[in-house]
Amino acid sequence: MSSSTAEPGGLTAAVVTVSDSCSRGEREDVSGPAVAHLVQQLHFSVTAHEVVPDDSTLIQNLLIRLAREVRFVVTTGGTGIAPRDVTPEATVAVCERLLDGVAERMRSEGSKKTPFAALSRGVCGVRGQALILNLPGSPAGAAESLAAVAELIPHAIELLSGKTEH
Repeated sequence: MSSSTAEPGGLTAAVVTVSDSCSRGEREDVSGPAVAHLVQQLHFSVTAHEVVPDDSTLIQNLLIRLAREVRFVVTTGGTGIAPRDVTPEATVAVCERLLDGVAERMRSEGSKKTPFAALSRGVCGVRGQALILNLPGSPAGAAESLAAVAELIPHAIELLSGKTEH
């Protein structure tokens, strides 16, 4: 599912749920809507919400398209260590630069609540003028990870826009 209404000049975002079962309609997507709500609280207009299976090529193609359309692409799901968890690899494949510190901060903050946060392999990177951020698939993990880096996102997007005076 996708929509494409955006406020002119506003901060735009897309949410991508990576899940085989959600993409087949076997399970309701709970994380995507939760992430979209949190992104809206950061003053972004969520102009697209997509559900894609755990397929690297499909994820890459979707990230490339969305990075042309919005300033912030947030994925949820596919960041663990199961064989089908390929979201980080797909993200790395399409990003021009990685922001390792953002992912490190998410894991560091997550580890304060659960030792399993260290198993999340989500990354953050840049494609063009868009920031791409991988979040875990669980609604709680996604919310906590986004909260850990929320204050960084608007500044990162300003820098990508060329606003580099400090």
